Amino acid sequence: MSLFNRFSFSPCDLAIDLGTANTVVYVKDEGVILAEPSVVAIQTINGIPKVIAVGADAKLMLGKTPDNIKAIRPLRNGVISDLEVAEQMIKHFIQKAQGGRGRMRSGPEIVICVPSGSTQVERRAIRDAASNAGARKVWLIDEPMAAAIGADLPVTHPIGSMVVDIGGGTTEVGVISIGGMTLSTSVRVGGDKMDEAISSHVRRTHNLMIGEATAERVKKEIGTARIGKSKPAIKTFIKGRDVARGVPREIEINQAEVLEALAEPLGAIIEIVRTALESTAPEIAADIIDAGIIMTGGGSLLAEIDTVLSKETGLPVRVAENPLDCVALGAGRALEDSSYHCVLHAA
Repeated sequence: MSLFNRFSFSPCDLAIDLGTANTVVYVKDEGVILAEPSVVAIQTINGIPKVIAVGADAKLMLGKTPDNIKAIRPLRNGVISDLEVAEQMIKHFIQKAQGGRGRMRSGPEIVICVPSGSTQVERRAIRDAASNAGARKVWLIDEPMAAAIGADLPVTHPIGSMVVDIGGGTTEVGVISIGGMTLSTSVRVGGDKMDEAISSHVRRTHNLMIGEATAERVKKEIGTARIGKSKPAIKTFIKGRDVARGVPREIEINQAEVLEALAEPLGAIIEIVRTALESTAPEIAADIIDAGIIMTGGGSLLAEIDTVLSKETGLPVRVAENPLDCVALGAGRALEDSSYHCVLHAA
């Protein structure tokens, strides 16, 4: 019997995809009810810090705060970089997820997704943050496994599956069969590195400094992994601060420039997928030829990234039906369905 089965669940148990860019919360028997940016705004008055906004409201403050307010992202590269702020953020999301149910005496039982490449110290930090935020019991699930369950892959069957989850801080590659990961690897490259690459390119080529939010908007609007020969060039306008003159300025940027900027992070993602395929057992590789590679995470929404990955690997590649929520959905199903309890780890 799994250790997991010894515990009973209360009506408001949760699964949380604690992401670098966004946090997605799944409530047992209800589904995904919350998806907000992983950002906390803290105001310091007389030396005493106080949380004034979490999630979407706090993200609006990024790069715009006065000296006594800081908008903080407590996770970097998929792991907690600021434990205290992460606790406040998790506590806020737990309370918001519970809504009008009232506070439970012992707190909810929580399944939290973690990068497959995270260390024991990093996993302990996530466990401690959730426990201190009010969880009565914390379970961990590897992100590739959660993504595969959320994408409806046959993870408990003797069939090999490959999932590529491109999040904000990391890209996770998992090869899964019979309820376990036969191979897992990750690289700390994701949506954030893409944004940084766009910012660096704009500063280098146009002498213009732009913020995180602007770089992210450019990525979403005209970002692509390749440009078709017959497709017209797409352009957008961006505003920032002229590095030389120190004054605000607006420029036009085209899709070809963004593609050039994204070359390095995209190359790192393609390389880790290739490396994983080279290390995959022959029988599982045969299954992957038939089933192809499944992509999840916000990074999989970058235009043409599935086409480029398919061309580079020679395998069919498809983006999951709900890539942004896939990891949280998978963790939620592991919470509800006893057939998936074997994939959970006691924290």
